[in-house]
Amino acid sequence: SSSAKVWIYPTNYPLREYQLKISEAALFRNTLVCLPTGLGKTFIASVIMYNFYRWYPSGKIVFMAPTKPLVAQQIEACYKVMGIPQAHMAELTSTAAKQRQEVWRAKRVFFLTPQVMVNDLSRDTCPAQQVKCVVIDEAHKALGNHAYCQVIRQLASQTKHFRILALSATPGGDTKQSVQSVISNLLISHIELRSEESPDIQAHSHQRSVEKMVVPLGETLSAYQTKDLRSLSKYQLILARDQFRKNPP
Repeated sequence: SSSAKVWIYPTNYPLREYQLKISEAALFRNTLVCLPTGLGKTFIASVIMYNFYRWYPSGKIVFMAPTKPLVAQQIEACYKVMGIPQAHMAELTSTAAKQRQEVWRAKRVFFLTPQVMVNDLSRDTCPAQQVKCVVIDEAHKALGNHAYCQVIRQLASQTKHFRILALSATPGGDTKQSVQSVISNLLISHIELRSEESPDIQAHSHQRSVEKMVVPLGETLSAYQTKDLRSLSKYQLILARDQFRKNPP
């Protein structure tokens, strides 16, 4: 349709050239975006989500984050940037399984953990054929049989027509092999990588003063330092945990 020939970029925020370039690239290719913390990964995700929301009036847009607090944080951020109507958005991390099918039917933009997404795909609660855009936060976790990997495998087995945007400040740890695994597991075909030294980033990155503080363990924890924790029974570990919760340092 003619609407797909046009994509929208917000003008209610100061223009950052790198965000504009990354957004344009990510609209048309499965992209891994590697940006230092605080430089606008969520902003880019919001732009991509809004355009797919606009291009596919009956499509579903999914934003996955590994924990419930991160999910809640991203909902607010995405709403502020692009203004997708809140009536069309849903957070599924706290919704009972029986109710989620109706939410999937009625809403268009979903924020959830990958575990919930795996469950809903497995039960056919999520209409996989209607999913048009998947955003994956903390994408470096997509290794082995992580829930992120399961989601993409299940989606890809049912439809080929969806875009993937993967976000990470640290893609795959320190090894080339783990980075390649993330790329393969998430069907990535394009990478947008910036560091704090990148020319188009420097104007927007702030100098940080890092002070290393070494905190001594104290008597209680020092006693465990000489023990092999593997030798403790499950009961001993649970008991130690409960005691720690009752009397935190």
